[in-house]
Amino acid sequence: MSDECDVVIIGAGIAGASAAYEIAATRRVLLLEREDQPGYHTTGRSAALFAPNYGNAAIRAITVAARDFYTTPPEGFASTPLLSPRGALTIGAAEDTDMLEHEFKDFSALSTTIRQIDPADARRMIPALEPASCAGGALFEPAALDMDVHAIHQGYLKGLARRGGILRTAAEVTAIERSGSTWTVVTPGFRVTAPVLVNAGGAWADVLGQLAGAPPIGLVPKRRTAVTVDVAAGLDIHGWPMVADAHETWYFKPDAGRILASPADETPSPPCDAQPEELDIAILIDRLQTATTLRFNRLASRWAGLRSFVADGTMVAGFEPGLDGFFWLAGQGGYGIQTAPAMARIAAALSAGQAMPADVQALGVTEATLSPTRLARTVAALH
Repeated sequence: MSDECDVVIIGAGIAGASAAYEIAATRRVLLLEREDQPGYHTTGRSAALFAPNYGNAAIRAITVAARDFYTTPPEGFASTPLLSPRGALTIGAAEDTDMLEHEFKDFSALSTTIRQIDPADARRMIPALEPASCAGGALFEPAALDMDVHAIHQGYLKGLARRGGILRTAAEVTAIERSGSTWTVVTPGFRVTAPVLVNAGGAWADVLGQLAGAPPIGLVPKRRTAVTVDVAAGLDIHGWPMVADAHETWYFKPDAGRILASPADETPSPPCDAQPEELDIAILIDRLQTATTLRFNRLASRWAGLRSFVADGTMVAGFEPGLDGFFWLAGQGGYGIQTAPAMARIAAALSAGQAMPADVQALGVTEATLSPTRLARTVAALH
């Protein structure tokens, strides 16, 4: 069985699904997913916070460019709001005062709402904080918002279908071939041909690139662990913001009446179905019981996901030199969902040979910022 389209996209997580939606407005798109369910890996294991002060300068700018889509999505995209109020509090010990001051100046370049608060105000927001954990003060960003990840992902997939795009699941790519001006992607059940191939394979992006003959972009998948825990009876956490320490060694936030928490681990891993490890969970509990008065008697759930990074921590979006029609959309790290609307528009434009969207350029992000050519490349085989 064989299909033909204008663009074939590998990977139906948030990067591939959102790009497919935008590209399908003008071109025929086939979206391939190796799992039975799209978003099974990283997308479905997100902390689900839209945080405009999270990531490096390029990521923060792309996040800003994504916000309008989430606050005012297209008609029919979702039946419920995609964002809801949360806020984000970054706290520091006494020795972290200078770090917080530097971060405030850095983040203020793109945020008019972030503000410095003193330790007393931080503890009024989160009464469970130990005094020493916030003795150096805190930063509060009210513009950080909870994201409905399921509604966002499904909105993109349903929107893709409405635009005539096709999603095929259980379609693991076994070979990628190039003939003339056409790519052929082979799966166990069928083949698809297209002049443009978008590699949105998440943790597997370098593996897929190798199948196509592309040098690796140096993608490193890193495991991130999370748990949800019950809180003491009578403790009202509903209005708490997300809280993280200045060194990003832990964070927690309310989640459906429980606490969702993570040690913010970044353990390099091969591409896989990531699972949490007991040591990481023990480290998390120790850190939170040092920084707060919270006590965790029972874990309600635990999981892990892979966040994939290249060397400079910025996403990769652009054609591979020397491989006409092979387009990278990879390295989303922990920012894939919060940046998805803008990254999807970027991918749609660049993969069609058009300029970077003007609003993104105005924020200082250029084609060169995201191009794979910015990276040190090697033709060494992956192991």
